[in-house]
Amino acid sequence: MKKTLLLLAMVTVPTLCFPSLCLADVYIKYSNKDSEKYVMKVEMNGLIKEVTFNARTTSAATIQGNSKTSVIVTPCGKVEVKNDSKIEIEKGCIKIL
Repeated sequence: MKKTLLLLAMVTVPTLCFPSLCLADVYIKYSNKDSEKYVMKVEMNGLIKEVTFNARTTSAATIQGNSKTSVIVTPCGKVEVKNDSKIEIEKGCIKIL
């Protein structure tokens, strides 16, 4: 019983005390229509990260960070995406759906 309560406290306390840390990723649902896998640079709060979009796939990607928005740098320009965005990739360009 004590172990169960301790485990519950270890999971619950960080979530309640630091909710912004727990909810600060950008989750993207994507459809890549190209036969090419893309690794694109992402700007989030001044940091540069990378996100991978697999070829001919409908999937999802998570960009780890401390913001609910990020900017993906594509060959067609920069695209700002928000958490839970749906995007389509065609010819290396991103279109927000």
